[in-house]
Parts: sequence; C-alpha cells; structure tokens
Amino acid sequence: MVSQNMCTGKTAALIALGAGASLFFRGGKEQIDQADIESPIWGERYFLNRAVLCLTAGVSLFALGWLYKLLFCPLELLKAPDEVGYIAEDGRSRARAANEVRRRRKVGDLPPVYPNGWFRVLDSHLLERGEVKNVTVVGEQVAVFRGQDGKAYVLDAYCPHLGANLAMGGRVVGSCIECPFHGWQFDGNNGKCVKIPYAEKVPEFAEVRSWPSSEVNGQILVWFHCDRVEPQWTVPELQEITQGDWVYRGRTEHLINAHIQEIPENAADIAHLNFLHTPGIVSGVDLRYTKSKTWEFLQHDWKAQWEPESEPNKHCSKMLLKHAITVFGRHCSLLDVNVVARQVGPGVVFLQFEHNFLGRGVILHCVTPVEPLLQCVSHIIFYQSNIPAIVPKFILRAECTQFERDVMIWNNKKYISKPLLVKEDSAIQKHRRWYSQFYSKNSPRLQHQRDTLDF
Repeated sequence: MVSQNMCTGKTAALIALGAGASLFFRGGKEQIDQADIESPIWGERYFLNRAVLCLTAGVSLFALGWLYKLLFCPLELLKAPDEVGYIAEDGRSRARAANEVRRRRKVGDLPPVYPNGWFRVLDSHLLERGEVKNVTVVGEQVAVFRGQDGKAYVLDAYCPHLGANLAMGGRVVGSCIECPFHGWQFDGNNGKCVKIPYAEKVPEFAEVRSWPSSEVNGQILVWFHCDRVEPQWTVPELQEITQGDWVYRGRTEHLINAHIQEIPENAADIAHLNFLHTPGIVSGVDLRYTKSKTWEFLQHDWKAQWEPESEPNKHCSKMLLKHAITVFGRHCSLLDVNVVARQVGPGVVFLQFEHNFLGRGVILHCVTPVEPLLQCVSHIIFYQSNIPAIVPKFILRAECTQFERDVMIWNNKKYISKPLLVKEDSAIQKHRRWYSQFYSKNSPRLQHQRDTLDF
C-alpha cells in the first residue's frame, strides 16, 4: 500500500542506524580491550574514530531516507478533529477547547443535513483484495469490502440476525462478506443472504441494505438518497488518471464541525478569497497572526468567477480561478496558476491545475457527511507522472494551508439562512439556490445536538 511505501526510506535509515550502533558497541569493546594492553591512548582514539564513523553513517542513511521520502513518496496529512480550527487558551487542551465550542455554538436555522448525491467513502489504494473496512457515512455504519473478483462493495454494517458488525472481524468470501458472529454470508451485489452454515434454508427476506457504489478516479463512492432513489447521474472519469498519465501524489484529510453546505459555498464567496487568502502560506493558518507584517512581502492575488451549469449537467457548477503571487510588491508570473474547479453534485469537486512550466494535475476535493455537523473533507492529488513528486506535494501542502484557514472559520461560525448580503455577494445566493436541488421533501434535518460525542 502507498502509506506503507512512504515509510520505507525512513524505516531503512532507522534500522541502519541501529545496526551501526550495535556493531560499534559489540566490535568496539573487543578492539579497546586489545588496544589497552598495548597503548591506552591509541585505544581511546580508535574508540572515538569508530563512534564518529558509525554516527556519520547512521545520520547519512537517515538523511537519505528522509530525502527519498521527500522526493518520491506521496504526501499524507491526516488531521484529527481537534487539531485544526480551534484556539486553546488558558491552559486548555485543544480537545477541550473544541468540545466547548461545539457545546456553546449556535448552529442557526440549518438546511437538511444530508443532501442526495455521491460521496467518497474510501480511496481505492486503501482497500486491498479480500479486505473489509468500517466507514461512517451520512450517520450510517457501512462495511466496505473488496471481493476476490477485485470489485468494491458497500453494505450496511450490521447483520440482521443479531446485529454484529460485519466489518469488525468479518471475512470476505468470493463476492460476499461473512458475519463474524454466526457465519451468515451476504452477497455484495444485492445484500441478499446466500448462506447460513447451520440452517437448511435461507429465508427470502434475509438481507442487508446494499448501497449503490462506484469506483472511479482512484476512489470508492456511494450514492445516498433519502427516498432510496437510484443514482441520477454519474461522477465523470478522468482518462489521465485511468490511463496512468497522472499518478497519485498524496492526500490530506480533515474533520470539520460545520454543515455540509457551508463548505462548497466558498466557491461562490468571491470576496473572502482576497481577504482571508491574500496572506502568503508562510503566514500560517492561525487567523490571529496571518496578517502579521513580518510576512507581508509575500501576497496571493485571486480572481474568480462561479456559475452553475445547465441541462443535462444542472447538478454541476464551475468556478474559474486565476492565482498570482507578488513578492515585495512585484508580480512573479512564473508562479501564475489557472484552476478550473468543477463541482459534481454536493460532495465531489475536481480542481484541475494548469501551469506553463510545472505541468497539469487535479486535486479531488471530496466532502462526506459523517454526522449532521461533522464532515470528512479529503484532498487527493494526481499529477503528471513526468513531473517530480516534490512539485505536486508542494501544491497540496500549500492548498492545505489555505484550506485550514477556512476550517477555523467553519468550526466556529453560525449558519445564517437569510444572510445580510450586498450586491457583490450575489453569487452566494445563486449558489444556495443551485445547491437546494440536492434536498428532497424527506431529507433528514437536525433534530437535536448530542453532547456525548466528544473529540
């Protein structure tokens, strides 16, 4: 797996360092004992030289491992729920600060909490053949497993027999998942029970819910609709990824305490770009310090336009973004980047980059509702295979820095259903009208807040 490969260089360096130290202490003592008989001074010098040599070799190997990871391995940044977007003061821990904000914050008059559409549940490379994982999506526990045929399946996690979790100890058998409690087997294609090892006959009604799923662009997606309506559109396939022209270069993942609609709404909030995101990435993510004069020499400049698409792609919208950088007031054209952000449904956005010198690639921005006010947001980058890995990794890290500034806003804000807007904010209202198509009459709403699920 990719995450395992990332650690290869570092692990090898640590092993080499430990082996070098072991050889030093084992061989060094024997040499000193012999040298002490002939010349104590010579023995001490030999001991010192050997120590320096082993230490230098170990540090060199460690540095090579770190360099290998930097240049060739994907970037993985997985942030805990309380790690970003909260201010811990007066000696409080970040977890305590996060929980206090969650309890006292006014959430506002919220839209339905789970829109209809496709949502990412897992990256393809994280699910091996014959493996099963437990995932939470739209408040439900699902078992995601890859059959021996290589296909990914998504079923409700709880066995209808006595409620065991199929993903916790369940075994993949062909294209079925076997319950770890009594061995009932459920077909991944339709959720039907196909075998009960101690029963003569399997009841016709024995089944678990099968979620419509799709595996595309290196991701496993599930379709949610409050009325169990079948998928009404598909997530487009990027041929550059399928054909291997663009390769996986890393991902980031954040858990955000906000309503799902507030996250994609940023695309239409043009005004916030040149206020919140103008300070250079060296200014960090803590909004109390991003406008420090120390880092004023580096500034970002943004020009953006958002529009919904028409039939037959009314479930899509598009933002055209031009990014530029000024250093000491001078425009650095070499770092100009054009981005086309195409949103497909409520939970998937394609951020396609094009640079004259650094090539092309895409960041898959996915928002998956875990609970009513808890969203899992991932950014997965694929980039030209002939471009050094350090380039897309830098882009992903820079994007992560800018994104975490938004997280600090989202984690602490109140949703206002009828905001006070000026004419320059017209795209926000247009985006809300466009996004409303993903809600139905029966779309679930937030009934009450539970304060027991602390971070």
